[in-house]
Amino acid sequence: MGETPATKSTTPPGPKGLRPHAERPLLLGELHARPFLPLSLPQRIYHYAFITSEEEARADRANISLLALNRGLPQPAADAKFCRIEIGTWELRWEQHTEFTTYTWVTGLDAATPFTKSDPLATSEIAFVAPGALVSAVHISLVKSEVSAAPLDHRFDPQAMCVVDVNHTAARLTTDFLADASGYTRLLIESRSLTPIAAGRLVQRVLEIETYRTLALLGLPEARRTALELSAMERDLSDVTSTIAASPDASSHQKQLRRLTSLAVSLEASQLRTAHRFAASRAYFELTSNRLEVIGERPVEENISIAAFFRRRLEPAIATCNATEARQARLAQRLERTTDLLRTGIQFELEHQNRDLLDSMNKRADLQLRLQQTVEGLSVAAISYYVVGLITYVAKGVKDLGLLPKPLSPELVTAALVPVVVLVIWWSMRKLHHKFMHE
Repeated sequence: MGETPATKSTTPPGPKGLRPHAERPLLLGELHARPFLPLSLPQRIYHYAFITSEEEARADRANISLLALNRGLPQPAADAKFCRIEIGTWELRWEQHTEFTTYTWVTGLDAATPFTKSDPLATSEIAFVAPGALVSAVHISLVKSEVSAAPLDHRFDPQAMCVVDVNHTAARLTTDFLADASGYTRLLIESRSLTPIAAGRLVQRVLEIETYRTLALLGLPEARRTALELSAMERDLSDVTSTIAASPDASSHQKQLRRLTSLAVSLEASQLRTAHRFAASRAYFELTSNRLEVIGERPVEENISIAAFFRRRLEPAIATCNATEARQARLAQRLERTTDLLRTGIQFELEHQNRDLLDSMNKRADLQLRLQQTVEGLSVAAISYYVVGLITYVAKGVKDLGLLPKPLSPELVTAALVPVVVLVIWWSMRKLHHKFMHE
């Protein structure tokens, strides 16, 4: 089993007296994390890519460690992302990525004639525990060009067949990107002048093209499902907008606002669910395009190139993902505008209600003021009546004592004091009223 610099746990020394960054081993080893595997011709290569969760990735790492231990080989480091294990005439290349894991099995046994051997899993030539859901299975036959001089029609579908020269015409690559009876995508690489290192690099890049283009397409089913959801949301939004225009009353507005809130929550959930998948599809598409540029393909005669084949199907799929994401953003903007308009209408209605309420309160206050004034007038009259009555009793008592002058009578004294009493009581009530109003 080979171990790359990225899997070693020791920290490379730095210049004397300088403290290395904690991530320096990772930074130095990243460019060498997944080295090319030199390949001598001929070779049979079987490549499997699995979508793996964090839990599945941990379990898979344990399985690889156990596999190495059973072969008497050192186990990969705890943070290793790559290792190679020799198992008889086979060599296993294991790689772990962010969301997927790959197993690549290589053998020179029975590899001279392309595609004559059946599925090695079915014949138990190889065996391993699948770490997750399979997304890509590739069978590559790497041979010298004179070996496969026979017509290719019986191996590939002529209508979908791509035939290109690669590596500056050092090799020819043929595929139709269709699954055979065993479920493998077949790729034939015919070497004219490939060295083992060049063959290993080409095989690795071709495997990456097939794996990345498959992963890029994972966004398409999500986009189609999301498109149906968006259509339903758009119909609901249109219905809400029509209802708002037809029913301007506040109670209807409150109901429509609840519907808009529910739509906004559903749309946010949709965006959160699809954002990672769509972004990943774009990233995988860019990686696929990069690998196509690296192998330098040139179409052979009238055959279609791989890039042209991808432009016909892969690029539209990525465009669908981008269009769906843009559609989500537009719907979010429409929801926001409609919600703002509805809230403005509700606020306007509330202001009208507040104005009517204030008018009603003003009228009520005016009535209360008039009532208060009436009560104050009655109070002045009542108090004055009782005070005048007391004065009358006092005047009669003074007369009986003989202290009242002859021309005056109790009635005359009472009549003379009535205006004074009323005025004093009225003035006192006004003072009290002003005092309470200012407090």
